[in-house]
Amino acid sequence: MNSRFLLALTGLAALSASAQSFERRADIVGGGGDRGKCTIEVVVDGAAEVEIRGDRAILRNLRGQPPQWRRFVCSAPLPPNPGEFRFAGVDGRGRQTLVRAPGGGGPAVVRLEDPNNGQEGYTFDIFWSVGGFAPPRPPTPPIAPGPPGRDYDRDRDRDRDRDDRDSYYRDRDEYFRGDWRGRLFERVRQDLDYVSRYAFRGDDRYRLNRTFDELNDLQRDWGSGRFDRRALNDVIDAMGRVVRDNRLMPRDRDMLNDDLNRLREVRDRRR
Repeated sequence: MNSRFLLALTGLAALSASAQSFERRADIVGGGGDRGKCTIEVVVDGAAEVEIRGDRAILRNLRGQPPQWRRFVCSAPLPPNPGEFRFAGVDGRGRQTLVRAPGGGGPAVVRLEDPNNGQEGYTFDIFWSVGGFAPPRPPTPPIAPGPPGRDYDRDRDRDRDRDDRDSYYRDRDEYFRGDWRGRLFERVRQDLDYVSRYAFRGDDRYRLNRTFDELNDLQRDWGSGRFDRRALNDVIDAMGRVVRDNRLMPRDRDMLNDDLNRLREVRDRRR
């Protein structure tokens, strides 16, 4: 067979592989309150992009073997213009990059680049605030008027908020009564995400996002069986700045300080 013809066939095959795309619809599980979340897990051997729009996503091959879907689970469809959007890589040996944040009706796009030969599973999360897109609350039933000068609606909302926060802290205390070291980094991420609902506006959010970036690097290495002391120190330093330099409620500051002490304990045990 003519060598030029073989070369042309090879090029066409490579082009066809790189052009492959696989669409999937999310499993909507509900929950999340005023925070939306999607978890996406795929298998990559080369490079791929995930494009997320609403409750649908396209997994597109950029290089190497065709990627595969494993999981696409959301609390709700991704809004076209989500507030406080955030991306977090969870697992995978290569690079995960948010190349386009959603907005203006456009999708979110995440690129996955695997540097080694062979398949690798990649997991990432996206988060957003749904406060501006949630359906309106049902009308509040009328209540008997109280003494003059008291705002009962405000008091009721404040009591409900306090109950929600108390529940979170009770669940956290229960978590740390068990074997917490194996999943400490995920717990730290949950605490940071929880506290971010009540603080971190404007410049403060930069320090929070930096901490999430450092935590992503640490979790990726840890999930691959590698302990990187420098990466752990980077997380500790970034979290220390969050606790020191941001406006936090005393209870939230104490919680993050507790996380910091546990991170230091894990670091010191691995000497």
